[in-house]
Amino acid sequence: MDSCYETAFQRIDAMTFIFIDHLLSCIIAVPFLGIAVLAFVRNELWIRRIALACTLLDFGLFLILWSRFIPSEQGMQFVERMQWMPTFNIQYAVGVDGISILLVLLTTLLSPLCILCSWSSVTTHVRAFMILILLVEGAMLVVFMAQDLFLFFMMWEVTMIPMYFMIILWGGPGRIAAGLKFILYSLTGSLLLLVGILALHVEGGHTFDIIKLTEHTYSSTAQSWMFLAFFLAFAIKLPMFPFHTWLPDAHGEAPTAGSVLLAGVLLKMGGYGFLRICLPMFPDASANFAPVILWLSIVAILYGGYMALAQDDLKKLVAYSSVSHMGFVTLGIFSFNHMGIQGAILQMFNHGIVTGAMFLAVGQLYDRTHSRLIGDYGGLHKQMPRFVALLCLFSVASFGLPGTGSFIGEFLVLLGTAEENNFVMVFLAMGGIVLAASYMLWMLQRVALGQAATRAASLLPDLTTREAATLVPLALVVISVGVYPGPLLGVMDESVRHLIQLMGKGLPVE
Repeated sequence: MDSCYETAFQRIDAMTFIFIDHLLSCIIAVPFLGIAVLAFVRNELWIRRIALACTLLDFGLFLILWSRFIPSEQGMQFVERMQWMPTFNIQYAVGVDGISILLVLLTTLLSPLCILCSWSSVTTHVRAFMILILLVEGAMLVVFMAQDLFLFFMMWEVTMIPMYFMIILWGGPGRIAAGLKFILYSLTGSLLLLVGILALHVEGGHTFDIIKLTEHTYSSTAQSWMFLAFFLAFAIKLPMFPFHTWLPDAHGEAPTAGSVLLAGVLLKMGGYGFLRICLPMFPDASANFAPVILWLSIVAILYGGYMALAQDDLKKLVAYSSVSHMGFVTLGIFSFNHMGIQGAILQMFNHGIVTGAMFLAVGQLYDRTHSRLIGDYGGLHKQMPRFVALLCLFSVASFGLPGTGSFIGEFLVLLGTAEENNFVMVFLAMGGIVLAASYMLWMLQRVALGQAATRAASLLPDLTTREAATLVPLALVVISVGVYPGPLLGVMDESVRHLIQLMGKGLPVE
């Protein structure tokens, strides 16, 4: 009998080891398996339930990943490699470090909220819509985990397709024009990315392995040209000024879930590309182009703020705020120091949480009134006190009020910029924070205070339980990161140090 128990425990241990060894593949597989199941389900209620279950399961698997991640280790963890196309030296290779794991967290956290916010607002072609959300989630997870450039590029392209269809099939009146603009900008960026990858493949020893390509040394001329190709591709995706014009249109017409995914996660692919490819592979070119990029970042911060001030559409106001916030991300990344890069990564995470929450809130108002105009509201603190309380939290978090997560990220970016003696840039970036406070408080005043502008606005019901379930988790993240950012900073610390070492700017040992 004892031997039987011993054998059973051995089998369980073996299965546990196999599961842990392939944990990343399991996380990636869940959304795609969900798509396969949904293809055979007709009942709309069960379609929604299965899609939600898949995203929640993925988040649960991520929690296991988070619990087993070792922050003190440099380099990739949970690495899986398998020959895919040996003739072309292409592998299925995935792994996570302290930088990518935060973006995986962002993806798995926002995906179930996208399902919930579409529960009753999406009533046509429900199965297709849920499949597209799962496809975006699965593709983004691979992008953040990929250790092979071919795999990275393939999933980069896949993310574009479902977003395009979300916009043109479930978007607003101007959805066709917005979708075409989105796809044209995206295809241009993808073409530049492909050119850069092919050049890197040739120059880097005919391999697509990201680690090997990072270890290779490239000539100054090769670095410059390859950096430009990758930089432009990532700048369009981020998006950086002046490649941002597709973003307000796409957000303005996209359904709520599309806006949450676009602002919350897809934009981060550009920043991640800078950190994973541009800085470690082309350090000399990055340093040479840094002054121009830093000033473009400052322009983006100020321009995004001024444009947000001029908006009367809630979604476009939040969209232009994203342009400003992404300026802080590039400002921190191209400061080339520990605090600046940590601040940029934290800013990407916080922006995904806060802006995702803002789009969820705007979507909840739109579901009630079918209007995104700021002037159509007013006095919501009377009819919707719980909604207004959460909206206030996310609005003040957006401009970095102390005690919220965004404050920590922006503060570290400013410290990193000041460390390079760029005090003029610090001063101008602080002006962008003042602008952010101006347009967010102005929006709050018109939406939440005073008297209702219309009879419909005076009769709006407060948050339902399902709607609260989409906003409250994000509110808890905003407050917890603002009060205690240590766990997130600790997770990325060694990976950031390793990145700086790869750039030839090693930090002194403390």
